[in-house]
Amino acid sequence: MYKAPVEEIAFTLKHVAGMGEAISNGLLADLSEDLVDAVLSEAGRFATEEVAPLADIGDRQGARLEGGEVRLPDGWRDLYRRWIAGGWNGLTAPEAFGGQALPHMLNVAALEMWNSGSMAFALAPTLTMGAIEAVSTHGSAALKEKYLEKMVSGEWTGTMNLTEPHAGSDLGVLKARAERRADGSYRIFGQKIFITWGEHDAADNIIHLVLARLPDAPAGTRGISLFLVPKFLVNEDGSLGARNDLFCHSLEHKLGIHGSPTCTMIYGDGRFGDEKGAVGWLVGEENKGLACMFTMMNNARLAVGMQGVAIAEAATQKAIAYAKERTQGRAPGWSGPGMSPIVEHPDVARMLLTMKALTQGARAISYACAHAIDMSHRAGDVSRHWQERAALLTPIAKSFSTDAGVDVASLGIQVHGGMGFIEETGAARYLRDARIAPIYEGTNGIQAIDLVTRKLPLSGGEQVKGFIAELKEIADSVRRSNLDGFGETSVRLDAAISDLEAATDWLTKMVADGKAGEALSGATPYQRLFGLVLTGCYLAKGALAESGDGRGEGRIVLCRFAAENLLAETAALRDRVVNGAASLAAARILLA
Repeated sequence: MYKAPVEEIAFTLKHVAGMGEAISNGLLADLSEDLVDAVLSEAGRFATEEVAPLADIGDRQGARLEGGEVRLPDGWRDLYRRWIAGGWNGLTAPEAFGGQALPHMLNVAALEMWNSGSMAFALAPTLTMGAIEAVSTHGSAALKEKYLEKMVSGEWTGTMNLTEPHAGSDLGVLKARAERRADGSYRIFGQKIFITWGEHDAADNIIHLVLARLPDAPAGTRGISLFLVPKFLVNEDGSLGARNDLFCHSLEHKLGIHGSPTCTMIYGDGRFGDEKGAVGWLVGEENKGLACMFTMMNNARLAVGMQGVAIAEAATQKAIAYAKERTQGRAPGWSGPGMSPIVEHPDVARMLLTMKALTQGARAISYACAHAIDMSHRAGDVSRHWQERAALLTPIAKSFSTDAGVDVASLGIQVHGGMGFIEETGAARYLRDARIAPIYEGTNGIQAIDLVTRKLPLSGGEQVKGFIAELKEIADSVRRSNLDGFGETSVRLDAAISDLEAATDWLTKMVADGKAGEALSGATPYQRLFGLVLTGCYLAKGALAESGDGRGEGRIVLCRFAAENLLAETAALRDRVVNGAASLAAARILLA
């Protein structure tokens, strides 16, 4: 059973990602470390004691479409009601609408714990939080007044409706249409697929954010508008009115996250109401809906990165517990009676350390991204710097963490051996759940395109150069520490950072020279290269922080393992970046 690693989460927030320094400098209002510890402790308790025990039920039963209504797995409706009663839905939401306006860092830490307990369950609040941000940023005063309070409390959930059967990530070809009405409302028509928690029985109302095109809209992405479309219309006094003209046509049968209802939604076919068309209201301006939706998508990308961290943590816990209990053979040097626990076998130990290193590295990257978001809102004159830092880290946090979630969950099955392939042990669920995360909210390949073509050029390339300079300072700190336990860690960090710098320079030049094809051929290996370097540096930063008070031996050991094993890959990744164009040319010949 999963147990929330509250102390590890708090340590990473405060000593690696930057929360401790921000609190000391008064950049997070009146937030104190005591309050942070209290919030994390209670979130950890809830995730461990209430969310995690229902995860297997959700996986086995799944969401069900019965008589046109979606039913959640047994116990999930009550679990959700207890979750919103705890006030968890509004941690970062505006105080004016009942939120607590706490830092984003604290929210993503809580999201990690919800997702480790049950990724399928945590998807509901994840989407609602993104919808809250989109409406609070771009919605009219009337929309905010009518919808935000109930969304912030969690009484009403939110969704994101982008994808259509013919249009995956290419939103420019979507066909859902909107028609203006004289009262300022719109009527929405069309079909959306893969809508997470698009219909369920846990909340009183569901607020859909839907991308659609007006009749006179320009072609492509320049002609997309965003609309707020509630499941139930809301009366002027805030009470629920008639059912809107929308419904869930079917549920997807998925590899994982079975408890999460993934819906095909139909808007405006006349099933409900006196007139065909789902009633909606414009969010932002006409034909500028994609910019509004990106507010929600950027929030969701980091949240999905946290799903990767969460699955990696849960899979690692399960694998370590199993490896300590399972006995088989006699490991080299084993002097105990009978067979040794498999944790004593070198290959198993290597896998477990790899799992721990990837998990802690992905956690630190994601928390550092959340820290940059917080600083962009609170750091005054240097807010632009932090906006760019958050922009740079978001595709890395999403892609590296979700890839790590898949890799770690797969290693977890390997540690279990044949028993890992049996569903009853629970190790397989983590891999099945994790596999969606590199795909949705922009595939990791799309994240790589974004990183290379949009984020590396920020401030003429100075943002990424400055970030690499900060990583060099960490390596220098390891060297200056003179701690024997680090061994050659600083040398290996230097080499890995040099690989990152060379790959960055090459990609930046290709983009500047208009050679996007050459650059994008190596974009995905570059994304992994960046993530591995950050993993090594952040593990080192944590080891240095704890070694200052005479502790930290375990962190130093893990840091050294990562430097000697994970960072050995960076030179090959650098070469894959530079030689990507040649590989693509070969692929075009071989796959023609």
